[in-house]
Amino acid sequence: MRLIPRRLFAFVEGLSDPFAPVPPGTPVNAPLRFLFAQMRPFGRVMWLAGVMGIGVAALELGLIWYAGRLVDLMGQGPAAFWASYGTEVALAALVLLLLRPLVVAVNAAVLFSGISTNMIAQARWRSHRQLMGQPVGFFQNDFAGRLANRVMNTGHAAEDSAFLVFEAFWQATAFALATLVLLMGMDWRLALPLALWIVGFVGFVLWFAPRAGLTAEKVSTANSRVTGRIVDSYANIETVKLFAHASREERFAQSAMRRHRLRFGALMRLFADQQAAMALFNSAAMALVIGPALWVWSQGALTVGEVAAAIAMALRLNTMTGWIMWMTVRTFEHLGTIREGLQSIAVPQTVTDRAGAVPLNVTGGRIAVQGLTHHYGKGRGGLSGVDLTIAAGERIGVVGPSGAGKSSLVNLILRLRDPEGGRILVDGQDIAGVTQDSLRAQIGMVTQDSSLLHRSVRDNILYGRPDATEAQMIAAAMRAEAHEFILSLRDTAGRQGYDALVGERGVRLSGGQRQRIALARVILKDAPILILDEATSALDSEVEAAIRDTLYGMMEGKTVIAIAHRLSTIAQMDRIVVLDGGRVAEQGDHAALLNNAGIYARFWARQSGGFIGLEEEAAE
Repeated sequence: MRLIPRRLFAFVEGLSDPFAPVPPGTPVNAPLRFLFAQMRPFGRVMWLAGVMGIGVAALELGLIWYAGRLVDLMGQGPAAFWASYGTEVALAALVLLLLRPLVVAVNAAVLFSGISTNMIAQARWRSHRQLMGQPVGFFQNDFAGRLANRVMNTGHAAEDSAFLVFEAFWQATAFALATLVLLMGMDWRLALPLALWIVGFVGFVLWFAPRAGLTAEKVSTANSRVTGRIVDSYANIETVKLFAHASREERFAQSAMRRHRLRFGALMRLFADQQAAMALFNSAAMALVIGPALWVWSQGALTVGEVAAAIAMALRLNTMTGWIMWMTVRTFEHLGTIREGLQSIAVPQTVTDRAGAVPLNVTGGRIAVQGLTHHYGKGRGGLSGVDLTIAAGERIGVVGPSGAGKSSLVNLILRLRDPEGGRILVDGQDIAGVTQDSLRAQIGMVTQDSSLLHRSVRDNILYGRPDATEAQMIAAAMRAEAHEFILSLRDTAGRQGYDALVGERGVRLSGGQRQRIALARVILKDAPILILDEATSALDSEVEAAIRDTLYGMMEGKTVIAIAHRLSTIAQMDRIVVLDGGRVAEQGDHAALLNNAGIYARFWARQSGGFIGLEEEAAE
């Protein structure tokens, strides 16, 4: 049974769009300003909520006042009462049965559908978009679970804070002010003690709530730490089991839980003190209203009905004070949660599209690296003044000891980071001036540890080209030697083949199976530039041999950069570039580099089972 029409919900929900485009920029790193920024698009909803809040408070107080009037009117006896006031009572009954439920229903629809439904979605969406614009290193330096926890909790805190502004504070303020006006109309000696009590109560709330909020913020931080540690253990459960460190992980999580317990205990002690204080304030409210009311009545200045109304108002305030205190503490707790969340959300994006950035137009795939320097802000490591030109359609292999700058070069070409010096051109276009999405759309990449999304095999392969047909997807899987094992997959829910879920990061598959699905994804993408970073390292020799022709087929007509420790995979490249100490030390084809008897020749001579001793070479 629906008491509120669907059209009313649809109307208030449509007053704001939580997913409306927003100007680019970092969210403000201040809880209140962040909250106001979230509330700004809800102007019409807030105005309506304000009007309805006054209506609810007025009706509540009006019922109390009319109850007192009824007490006075009933003193005339039943016959005179019904004869003189029967119509008035009937109208009051209509207000009670029709108008009050209508106002309360509209107010509820505005608060729950107009504010809560849209604001929680808006805050989480905007926060998620901000984090999705961060570079890869941002996520590598934090727990994924903690980041997700902060996005989710910040959204809830922003929504509930805005909700409480109108559901609690606005209505309570309207009720308190109206009560003072009504008591002033009865006798100023009733209103004065209540006014003094309100000032004292507000002062206590403003003193207590920030302390509770600060403690609650510490609880939120501790809770995020617990979540991050637990998620980290779950995400790496295979490593935990293999090294028999379940007890170690339990202690690791327990230490965070103990800290959370201490901070949560401190918050609970504050709440216990708050309950004691509230009992004192509630008793004072009763005494400061009822006592003067009886005294003024004894002097003949108040009727019995007015005394009854004053007592009812005191009782209503008595129940309202605890509610207001709890809502205030919740608001400060939410501000603490927002402040903690902003530690991740209000971080400026370090890699952004320039104003006026245009899509990359790839005509051949020529890459020119000019004076490229990047030391990760440390003054060492990375690359130092690298110059390198890769012709359109040329296939180059990149080798070098650990720390030589191979990964740095790839990350800068993909613009996962911005260089500290120099530039990279693709077909004459500086990649710093094109949109990031258009750049990466033109590059296919297979990494050493290709993680998969916790979705179906089909979704993972189609990630390379979402508009591909089923036949194109299967053809890509067959070229990657993945089709046969995919057909044999079955997940715990009974989904089979391409519909089977692969687990978080693809944990339900072997390393070789994950790599072949990742290869199928890149084959389907069919980008003009191809980067292979240890693309066959997770494959056994038999499978590698089976797809080697596929790999070389993928390279046809593409500009290729292949990083490998297994030199046999790059020996047939058009050119091999040797990086050492962040610089290009050697380059040439396989035969020429062997004849030079330099770094590459030493690598080749030292290789064992097809691998080169890069770590040993670096140590020397």
